[in-house]
Amino acid sequence: MRNTPHKKIALVHDYLLRFGGAERVLRVMHEMFPDAPIYTVVYDEKFVRAFFGQAIVQGTFLQRLPLCVRKKYPYFSLLIPTAVEHLDLSEFDIVLSSCSAFCKGIITSPGTVHICYCHTPVRFLWDWTHPYASDLAKKGVRGLVSKIVLHLLRFWDQQAARRVDYFVANSKHVSSRIKKYYRKDAKVIYPPVSKLNPPIPYDAPRSAEVFDENGRTCEKPKTYFLIVSQLRPYKQIDIAIDAFKKLGFPLIIIGEGNAKKRLMELARGFENIQFLGFQPDYIVAEYYKNCKALIFPGEEDFGMTMAEAMLFGKPVLALRKGGAREILVEGLNGEFFEDPHPLVLADGVRRLLENYNQYSPLVIEKWAEKFSKERFQKQLFEFIEECCKI
Repeated sequence: MRNTPHKKIALVHDYLLRFGGAERVLRVMHEMFPDAPIYTVVYDEKFVRAFFGQAIVQGTFLQRLPLCVRKKYPYFSLLIPTAVEHLDLSEFDIVLSSCSAFCKGIITSPGTVHICYCHTPVRFLWDWTHPYASDLAKKGVRGLVSKIVLHLLRFWDQQAARRVDYFVANSKHVSSRIKKYYRKDAKVIYPPVSKLNPPIPYDAPRSAEVFDENGRTCEKPKTYFLIVSQLRPYKQIDIAIDAFKKLGFPLIIIGEGNAKKRLMELARGFENIQFLGFQPDYIVAEYYKNCKALIFPGEEDFGMTMAEAMLFGKPVLALRKGGAREILVEGLNGEFFEDPHPLVLADGVRRLLENYNQYSPLVIEKWAEKFSKERFQKQLFEFIEECCKI
C-alpha cells in the first residue's frame, strides 16, 4: 500500500472482542497502514493477537475491567462516551475510525483530520429505537431508566457526529441514514469482500470435521441451504427456521450469538436444521462451496456474507431491504422475498429453485468481484488523499 509521507495515522474501532464484518474491514485498514496504532474502547488480547498479529492496540480506562465484564459492554453504555472522549489522539495528523457505535465521538486536535468509515448509525438509538423501547417497557422501572439513558445517548451521538470531518458509508443505504440522523453527506465505498480460501491450519483435521453441541460429528447433507450469520434477534434467523421446518429442506446455520439458545429450541425435533456454531474461515469456505444457496433473512446495512457466497458462484435469497438491494440483482445472482414472514420466505425458496438453472456461477462470481479488497483499498486511499491533501 502507498505510504502517507510525514503523516501520523491512527485507527479507531468500537470494540475488539469478536470477529465480524466490521472487524474484517478494520483488518484491511490495518493492512493499509500497518504502523498505525489501533485505539478501541475494550479489547480481548487473545482475539487481537489471533486476528491482528502484533498490532499496537490501546484501550480506554474500561479496559481495566475483567474480560468477562468487558464482554458485557452494553450494560455500561452510559460510560462509553466518556471513555471514548478520553482517548488521547492529539499527536496524529489523520484519524481513521471504523464505527458502528460510539468511537466517532473521539476528540481530535484542530489540525487533525478525522475520517469515519461508518458501518451504520447506532441502530438501537435511531431507526430501531421504537422496537427497542417497546421491549424495555416490559421491564418496569428498569425499562424507564433505560429509556432515559437512550435519550441521553441519542443526544450525545448526534453531537459526536459533528466532530467527524468526513464520513464514508459502507452502502447507499447507510449514506441515506447518515444524512437523515446526522445531517452529514457521506462518500459511499463498499466494504472489502474476499473469497474465503485461507490455508488450513497445520493442526486442523484434514477432513475438516465439524461437531455439534453434543460433540457428535455433523454429517454434511449432499444438498443444503446455508446461513452464515451472528445469531442475534435482529438477524431474523427465526423466520428462516420456521420456513425450513415447513419446507423440510436441509438448512445449515453457522454462527454464534445471544439468540442461539432460543433458535435451537425453535428448531428442536427438526433434523433437517443443523447449528454448527462458530467456524473458522476454511470450514465456512467449504460450506459456501457446496451449498445450494445462501439464505439472508434479515435487514442489513450491507451484508458481506451475501457477497462472500457469490464469490463461490452461489445465488442468494434475501429480504428486499437495506444493503441487499445494492448487492443482489433478481434473476442474475438470486431472488428477493418481500416480507419477513416464514411463508413469504418459503415462497422465495420455491422461486429460487424454479429459476436455479438460469443462474451462472461464473456470472455470479464476476459480479461479486466489484466488492474486492483491492478496489476498497484504492478508493479509500484516494479519498484520504483528497481529504488530507497528501
